[in-house]
Amino acid sequence: MKVELHCHTNLSDGSFTFEEILELAVKEDIRYLAITNHDTTLEINEMINRGLERGIEIIPGIEVSAYDFRRNRRVHILGYYIEPGHAELETLCSPLLEMRHDGCRMAVDRLIEAGYSITWEQVLKHAAGGTGVYKQHIMHALIDQGYTTTIYGDLYKKLFARGQNGEPQGTAYIPTKYVDACDAVRAILKAGGVPVLAHPGQYRSFEIVPELVQAGLQGIEVWHPLHGPDDEDQAREFAFKYDLVMTGGSDFHGFYGEKEVELGSKSPGIDTIGQLQARKQSSVKGGIDA
Repeated sequence: MKVELHCHTNLSDGSFTFEEILELAVKEDIRYLAITNHDTTLEINEMINRGLERGIEIIPGIEVSAYDFRRNRRVHILGYYIEPGHAELETLCSPLLEMRHDGCRMAVDRLIEAGYSITWEQVLKHAAGGTGVYKQHIMHALIDQGYTTTIYGDLYKKLFARGQNGEPQGTAYIPTKYVDACDAVRAILKAGGVPVLAHPGQYRSFEIVPELVQAGLQGIEVWHPLHGPDDEDQAREFAFKYDLVMTGGSDFHGFYGEKEVELGSKSPGIDTIGQLQARKQSSVKGGIDA
């Protein structure tokens, strides 16, 4: 029996539909599956019902695209057992969804001006049924046109480089104004959920942990495909120091993932479910007090 606590569908930046993921979950003997789409809880209630029909408990989740403005770093905050469609999350995340979509439209216009033979309509085809266009959809259109064979690679870096650490800014890079990471933690608490720091090793976001704990952080993602042994050790240290639940997940995106992973491959174990459920009460209290 496996647990999967980090998974994206085509409603955000995953390439698989929920039904396709559900079939994979049955095949991999995943009993608990958290759907953590970026900045949206769209269709979560329907997913919960479909999961029950297949003997799988769908944990209502989200991954908020946030930022550490003090250190100028991205920080992603996972939320588990949240109330889908809660006003606090909608208010925080809806502008971000719109900004990301509009930014991708601008990015496509820049690519067309630079001579790339793609159209906005081609990109929209890959984002159909979702909450908006992501960079992965743009890259998919470029693959269709023969410019590259992978989502992440030299072309992606050339087009979308952020211009940090002395690197030139990418042709199609459009900055997005993310939400404050502590505000993301507080919004998840108010939505009745359990906030967890996602893949701190990937974004080097360990330094903000004390501030996030003060805001109400309840967990930290230890096991992740982009975490090495040192990242796992450091995450464990913070978990012990601040009494955080240790979670893990494959961060499954299907074809749109940064590396090929199997659903359920980073299962943190069944005990983690009980720990998250126990924390839900404290997170609800934190939401009231915040």
